[in-house]
Order: sequence, then C-alpha cells, then structure tokens
Amino acid sequence: MHSDLVASRSADPKDSRESRNGGSPQLDSVSLAIIEQLQEDGRRPYAAIGKAVGLSEAAVRQRVQKLLDQGVMQIVAVTDPLTVGFRRQAMVGLNVEGDVEAVADALTEMAECEYVVMTAGSFDLMVEIVCEDDDHLLEVINKRIRAVPGVRSTESFVYLKLKKQTYMWGTR
Repeated sequence: MHSDLVASRSADPKDSRESRNGGSPQLDSVSLAIIEQLQEDGRRPYAAIGKAVGLSEAAVRQRVQKLLDQGVMQIVAVTDPLTVGFRRQAMVGLNVEGDVEAVADALTEMAECEYVVMTAGSFDLMVEIVCEDDDHLLEVINKRIRAVPGVRSTESFVYLKLKKQTYMWGTR
C-alpha cells in the first residue's frame, strides 16, 4: 500500500472521464488507493477506506460503485475450487484459424471457462477451465471447445495442485 496517497480529489477533469486511448477509464491516485485497499480486504468498511485515502464514507461508496459500473474491478469471494466440489482444473492452449476474437467470444460464454486470454506465442488463446471431474473436463474440451468453429488444435495442462492464487498485484 502506498503511504503517500493523495488525500483529495483530483482537480484534473480527465481523471473522471474515459481516456482517448482506447476508451479505458482514467483512474486518479485516490481511485487507485481505494482499489488497493479492497485488494487487501474486499470486506473493508468504506469508513476505514475513507480514512486511509482521505475521503468520506459516502464519497468512497460512490467511487467504488463507479469502479464497479465501469468494469474496472469486481468484488468477489475467491475459493479453492477443490473445497467447493470442482476436482479438476486445466489450462488449455488453443491454436485458431481465422478470427481469434470470435473464438474467444464463444469460449467466454462457457461457464467452465473462467479465464480467456488472447496471447502471442505458441498459442492464440489460453483458457482456464474449472470442472467437476475428469469426465466433465473431457466433455468440455472434446465436445464443446473443439466444436467451436475456428479451433484448429488444443493442448491441455491439467492442474495437479494449486499452490498459489492471489489477486494482490496492486495498481500502477
């Protein structure tokens, strides 16, 4: 956490508007500090966050809602899949013919695909899959993913043990 956080709202009106480079929201130092507070503890009270960043509880509540509405962040409970009934996880690399975005869009519609990213390198897409068991994983890969138009090949990396899963990378 930054100890030198700006404790007031930015006077620059660009900080509350979308940037001109791709439409991503511009985040000022106070919004970034709020995000860091929530990354440390997603249940931290708005009053405590306000004290840390120099805003009122109401102002923090408004900022958090705006960050949620803009899709900048989500506040969720992260579980260990094994403890909630999902016995198999895998990362699947895909090689695609044609439009990679169309294939990525189709995969994002599958509930088992928790993470879909377009990549450079050996694979066009990497997809993290969470399944109930090996039969479920086989069904997802063989009957659903490989059936998506444009999927040329897949390579599966089955998880044997989850050693670390955090979302604490902070902000820049």
